[in-house]
Amino acid sequence: MPTQVKPTLYPTRLDLSPEVREQVIAILNQALANTFDLYSQTKQAHWNVKGSDFYALHELFDAMSGELLAYVDDLAERVTALAGVALGTLRTAAQASDLPEYPLEAVTGKDHLIALADRYAQYAKFVRQAIDQTSALGDADTADLFTGISRTADKRLWFLEAHLHG
Repeated sequence: MPTQVKPTLYPTRLDLSPEVREQVIAILNQALANTFDLYSQTKQAHWNVKGSDFYALHELFDAMSGELLAYVDDLAERVTALAGVALGTLRTAAQASDLPEYPLEAVTGKDHLIALADRYAQYAKFVRQAIDQTSALGDADTADLFTGISRTADKRLWFLEAHLHG
């Protein structure tokens, strides 16, 4: 049974109230879990894609996973900048992620494209909600971080879907 961790707030001179920081940190930690999970799922596709479009998709999925890994770091560092604790282990991410499990039976490029497009669409929706939530809480910096992630997620969803059009 996994241990539940009560989020810790460290002292800071940051002008956001502890209540706001706690809420933003919770959103960021959820984003961290979802992003780390999507990173690993994208790597799963990268490693296991087969077929005539192997090389192009292998390279695409690798580039996408690299972007996600950079966002994992950005999200975790934003949590700690808000004087919180980033919940960033693989086990924590797997337990907390909102994304569905990746279909391990996926083999063809089309299988992986569909699986990733489904997950990127869900992820992009979550990120847009996080923009609205953190903006409403008065944390423009975190909202801006999510805005950058949103642009990339939407672009990558477009790339995935473009491969699926006839």
